[in-house]
Amino acid sequence: MPGNRYRYIAKVLARHGLGYLADDFGLERFIPFHRGLLGHDKREQPYTQPEHVRLALEDLGATFIKFGQILSTRPDLLSPDYVRELGKLQDAAPPADHQAVMAAITSELGVDPDALFARFDHAPLAAASIGQVHGAQLKGGAEVVVKVRRPGVVERVHEDVEILKNLAARAARRWPAAENYDLVGLADEFGETIRAELDYVREARNVERCARNFADDASIHIPKVFWQTSTSRVLTLERVGGIKINDLDGLAAAGIDRKALAQRLAQLALVMVFEHGFFHADPHPGNFFIEPDGRIALIDFGMVGTVDERGREQLARLLFALTTRETVRLTDEILDIAHTPGRIDRGGLQQDIERLLGRYYDRQLGEIPLGEVLQGTLAIVRRHHLQLPADLALLFKMLIMSEGLGARLDPEFHLIQEVTPYAERLIMRQYSPTLWAPRLAKAGFDAARLATELPTELRRVLSALDQSNLEFGIRHETLEPLVDRLDRLANRLVLSILAAAFIVGLAVLMLVYHPAGWEEWASVTFAIGFAIAALAGTYLAWTIIRPRQKGR
Repeated sequence: MPGNRYRYIAKVLARHGLGYLADDFGLERFIPFHRGLLGHDKREQPYTQPEHVRLALEDLGATFIKFGQILSTRPDLLSPDYVRELGKLQDAAPPADHQAVMAAITSELGVDPDALFARFDHAPLAAASIGQVHGAQLKGGAEVVVKVRRPGVVERVHEDVEILKNLAARAARRWPAAENYDLVGLADEFGETIRAELDYVREARNVERCARNFADDASIHIPKVFWQTSTSRVLTLERVGGIKINDLDGLAAAGIDRKALAQRLAQLALVMVFEHGFFHADPHPGNFFIEPDGRIALIDFGMVGTVDERGREQLARLLFALTTRETVRLTDEILDIAHTPGRIDRGGLQQDIERLLGRYYDRQLGEIPLGEVLQGTLAIVRRHHLQLPADLALLFKMLIMSEGLGARLDPEFHLIQEVTPYAERLIMRQYSPTLWAPRLAKAGFDAARLATELPTELRRVLSALDQSNLEFGIRHETLEPLVDRLDRLANRLVLSILAAAFIVGLAVLMLVYHPAGWEEWASVTFAIGFAIAALAGTYLAWTIIRPRQKGR
């Protein structure tokens, strides 16, 4: 039941919340909770806030683990310590019962697995909360890996996604900091992403798309999809192997030039981004193998990103501004790419960028650590509550990881040396006649269409004006305080005029109008009139002084 799930989520968050209190009040050394009393693994050092978040997500299961993994790809939203910690989320789970796995395969493929596989390993190669991977051999002799989705996981994910959306909507109403972020939009985006990961057909299409892109490159090996034994719940891929990228001893024993390999991996990433517009978004060492023939084998296409022509142009301009260290241009490019629901302090943004780029003025272009600069840029984006498009944030994370992977192979590796030629070529291509010709043709078509439709639209506007049916609405967040202040000033002015008129009128009346016996009540009338005028003046002075005191 959803109510039980809400209670369980609240219980887990409360259990991990105590770590925040101890850390915030500086009492961590006095609180023994990190030593296992709350169910954590025992250790001497207290758990940090990012660690508590990771542990809570792991306790909450498949959906929230995926949520954390996706958040780890958004360095524009989270600080580096959270990104690093959430990147450690291991989507691991106890292996499902073998009979349940075989039953799932039978249900999906319509035949007994023994009729399809000559061998199907009982022990999984990897077991995650959404699915697990088994080694197998097809009847034809091909060695494959088979991913099987766990029973019941779809229903749990759909329930948790709805809960996350509801929580995001509540937070947007009750949490002041939520004004800086589109929490509901982020929850919707996350829901779409995790639902896509549930569909193995989509992953298979990602594999085939990448294979088509590298069809003419014999140095890259993308696994083959076996569609006869693949559905949305079961995915069968060619099994690849070789030396893992982080096995430095194995690479040395095989005579692999690590410096050249780092450049090859960088070229692989940049070709995917700048030429294909479709990139593998999780370049950690476990997803790369060096095969005996020297080919680079790439696996796991569950997380991919796309970047269209406009996105590549924006990225090229941003990288070009970084490499040329042009502060104003880089500010413009960031504001062109990012968005925010609030106001933007352009001056403060530019000052932060100047301080960032100032660290590298004394370095040669090829010595600038692009990953470090990108992380600094993302920190500025977070500080000013800007938000990048999801695929571009994923791309930044991929570039940062790619530089780290290259540096692991070659300590002298700098991704900026590889990326600069791509950015320069793309910048030059933007001014190429071959590129502008179709754009001008499209602009001409749009202009012709506007010319033919403009008279009709103008006629409609003039008709609305003639019939008094045209209305204009103007709303700006800074106008409401201004209108309120003008209203208060007008009230004070009216009160001042009334007080002055009362005093003058009373004086004139006492001077001109002398009815019989007026001497007896003149002093009383004067005192009453003076008191009323004094009260009005005092109130007027108080309304003028009070706002100033509030602003102090």
